[in-house]
Amino acid sequence: MALFKVAVLEGDGIGPEVVSSALRVLKKIGELSGVDFVFEKALIGGSAIDQKGTPLPQETVELCLNAHAVLLGAVGGPKWDGLPTDKRPERGLLGIRKALDLYANLRPAKVYEPLIKASPLKEEVVRGTDFIVVRELTGDVYYGEPRGIFYENGKRVGINTMKYTEDEIRRVVRKAFEVARLRRKKLTSVDKSNVLEVSGLWKEVVEEVAREYPDVELEHLYVDNCAMQIVRRPSSFDVIVTGNIFGDILSDEAAVITGSLGMLPSASLGDKYALYEPVHGSAPDIAGKGIANPIATILSAGMMLRYSFGLTKESDILERAIELVLERGYRTPDIYSEGCKRVSTEEMTELIIRTLEELWQ
Repeated sequence: MALFKVAVLEGDGIGPEVVSSALRVLKKIGELSGVDFVFEKALIGGSAIDQKGTPLPQETVELCLNAHAVLLGAVGGPKWDGLPTDKRPERGLLGIRKALDLYANLRPAKVYEPLIKASPLKEEVVRGTDFIVVRELTGDVYYGEPRGIFYENGKRVGINTMKYTEDEIRRVVRKAFEVARLRRKKLTSVDKSNVLEVSGLWKEVVEEVAREYPDVELEHLYVDNCAMQIVRRPSSFDVIVTGNIFGDILSDEAAVITGSLGMLPSASLGDKYALYEPVHGSAPDIAGKGIANPIATILSAGMMLRYSFGLTKESDILERAIELVLERGYRTPDIYSEGCKRVSTEEMTELIIRTLEELWQ
């Protein structure tokens, strides 16, 4: 029997509730497929500050380094807003990404047919949309040097440096090609090589890596054109790979067109480690009320099955189970519309588990 160790970081707000749902689903998948999951919990974010005085205790880092994958709920909340920037809960998330050297952020954008009316785009435009933005996570203008505000001739000048080495580009592009191989075998590389030298290098490296993946169709788009095409023809994309700042913007655009933040999972991958979390925040205003949507976290666990454990069949069945529950009209309050059946966090989780059992037979 395969055994996988999962480090569980519940975090803050609704984090513990939605993570609990995902763990229940993973346990059921383990029972159905004969896979053994071992879950070990540790502190991160505000809860870690309250109990340990730091947003990322060393024992949390050690647990994650010794796990096969990490499942995270969410961090932060107004309770800790008054703390210095380097002491706030979000520093825990940045710290664990750095400690695990997670350089590729995967943000799926999928429009579920039962929720298609929630999209701000016309149904005929958005129907069939199912793509992933692979965003480089550790380079670009967010990390390049020099940076800062300086004085030149008595005037302030702000400087940030867009910088990539070919190795940084190559590793995230190779990861994106591997993701495309698991999907519909199409990769769109996004840059601004018509005006930026760093993007020129990006495009050159992408072409070099593409020779290793002759089975994957490759296209290049400038970032401004890509932003337009995501709105005009979102269903034509499969996997998009791009740098940190472009990926930050495009993945948020992609999230909006799906119409529901509570449905969006994500993965941050490195060569050895991986962390999975919902796109949404900690939502402290609804914590403990039993109304949080667990689907984004459950789908994040589904990404873990696919990308960390190689359990593609199990991930596919889980995604289908969620689609069936939505097709049958069940909704948590955040995605509720007239004529549907309103359910709690617990009820949604149980419905997904029962549908999993139904599909497995």
